[in-house]
Amino acid sequence: MATTEAHSTAVESPPAHHRLALAVIATAQLMVVLDATIVNIALPHIQTALGFSATGLSWVLNAYTLVFGGLLLLGGRTGDIFGRRRMFQIGVLLFALASLAGGFAPTQGFLLAMRALQGVGGAIASPTALALVTSTFAEGPERNRAFGVYAAVSGAGAAVGLILGGVLTDLLSWRFVLFVNAPIGILLAIAAQYVLKESDRRKAGVLDVPGAVTSTVGMAALVYGFIHSATNGWAQTATIVSFAVAAVLLTVFVVIESRSRNPLMPLRLFQSRTRIGSYIVMLVTGAAVFAMFYFLTQYVQDVKGYSPLKAGFAFLPVSAVIIVVAQIASRAIVRFGAQTLIVSGTIFTGFGLLWLSSMGVAAPYLTHLLPAICLIAVGMGLIFVPITLTAVAGVEERDNGIASAMLNVCQQVGGTIGLSALVTVFTSASRHEAKSQAQSLANNPVLLKALAFTHGADAAFKVGAVFTLLGLVAALVFIRFSPSEAPAAPPGGGVG
Repeated sequence: MATTEAHSTAVESPPAHHRLALAVIATAQLMVVLDATIVNIALPHIQTALGFSATGLSWVLNAYTLVFGGLLLLGGRTGDIFGRRRMFQIGVLLFALASLAGGFAPTQGFLLAMRALQGVGGAIASPTALALVTSTFAEGPERNRAFGVYAAVSGAGAAVGLILGGVLTDLLSWRFVLFVNAPIGILLAIAAQYVLKESDRRKAGVLDVPGAVTSTVGMAALVYGFIHSATNGWAQTATIVSFAVAAVLLTVFVVIESRSRNPLMPLRLFQSRTRIGSYIVMLVTGAAVFAMFYFLTQYVQDVKGYSPLKAGFAFLPVSAVIIVVAQIASRAIVRFGAQTLIVSGTIFTGFGLLWLSSMGVAAPYLTHLLPAICLIAVGMGLIFVPITLTAVAGVEERDNGIASAMLNVCQQVGGTIGLSALVTVFTSASRHEAKSQAQSLANNPVLLKALAFTHGADAAFKVGAVFTLLGLVAALVFIRFSPSEAPAAPPGGGVG
């Protein structure tokens, strides 16, 4: 009885070193996640400073996305084999130092190279961070709360990036959106040595080189195909070739993994229908939500005339709502179960996107944009905690890193797929609107451009809502997990 009471007390009040460990892990994840939007809001200044063309500028984001998405599986497995704390430190240091060098970039090519190197660091740091949460905290309320914090920073990172990017760009320079990562990453790498315990390495730990090569090149080809299609069309030769290469290499990868003694991605991960459902929901949620930030940041600046700083603060409620709802979800999941929260989250997100799809040129912020983005934020907060929990629950200790990496892969690839698909929808709808209004608004090109953009964005938001409907179906069909049924003892690992 005394043992039970002691365990209960420990769960209710995690040790101080657990809290420090979570602070280090969550800060690292926040640094990686906010990267896309903190740079996104500084793009006009980067274009002016380094002379990027309109099409070339997109590679400031794509260079990072391409490498990050391509290396996630490999990055997750390196932590399982070589030690999660060690690879976590290497990942955050590489990310930080590449950011510092990128801030000093004198040329376009140097900046793109450093952005790619940031992607390497992020692909190592992000999956090992999530795996460290799994191995540090015992299954049950303690881990649920830890996942609540992790999910909150993951979900709020994009909005935080917009705010921080606006502040740094307006008050200092675009270079500081990269400089800011350097001191944070270095401090995290040092702190990790003291608050995180090294994981057990796989005894037969040899890296699956054929699997690493085929998965990395295959994922990079897939991500490149979607990036290229967004600006050059789906029928363009390079797009088709990229998808063909991706299909061949990823098929070969699956064959290799089914026969390998030390697979990079053990196929046993997909024996759980709940885990499959978690990956699908994360894929379609990333597809819907990533595009929301993309179109709205342009809308509030180009159509409504917000400054970068004001645009950043317009998204502040998203961060606040996600953080609050994620903490509520981490406690409610034991009572209501993962499926209920995920289903509710997809519904909230879908209605928020539908609300945005009627914004028009003159949509007021307080009565239209704010309620819509808050609905989406509620949905994200409800989804991210249970989806993170179900994706890694029941996974063997040796597979924590790769299970975490797969969740990141789904979010990253989902965002890339969604953005390219919705940009295609946006382009088609905006061109049609521009043609139909060309004669009547020939003397008002500013209004014509605003109408065309808004019409395209509205169409994209409608399709984004359809993505959330797919997530709803996946949650209803596949998710079958209640954290109250999970054992209270941790599978292994911990902090020192």
